[in-house]
Amino acid sequence: MKTNGIIAMLITGFIVASFTLKTVDQKKPWPVPAAAKAQKNPVASNAESIKEGKSLWNTHCKSCHGAKGLGDGTKASTLKTDPGDFTKPDVQNQTDGELFYRISEGRDDMPSFKKKLPDNEDRWNLVNFIKTLK
Repeated sequence: MKTNGIIAMLITGFIVASFTLKTVDQKKPWPVPAAAKAQKNPVASNAESIKEGKSLWNTHCKSCHGAKGLGDGTKASTLKTDPGDFTKPDVQNQTDGELFYRISEGRDDMPSFKKKLPDNEDRWNLVNFIKTLK
């Protein structure tokens, strides 16, 4: 009887640890180099830029991040990491440089967009659009 109890406790502990590790992994820090963080957006945040950013979002980002940036895109449930809610302060309070860096470099499920969107202006337009998702 004691052996069965110990085995049940070990299995329960393993299951709890597995869920905990996935949750921790989803929230792992994503450091941005200081120079990238301080980078200023050279593209004015105006109607034209935001419109272009929205178009790019709909083509490249919406499937994971959702139409309104809530992290509820059609592919979101297939990701290993949480696509995040871009309307929340932890995203909206990032500098333009931080967002540009993350879009450009990618990480884990988030692809790098340096090759998909080689024109820096396109990625800056995306930054301007993301800032409207409040």
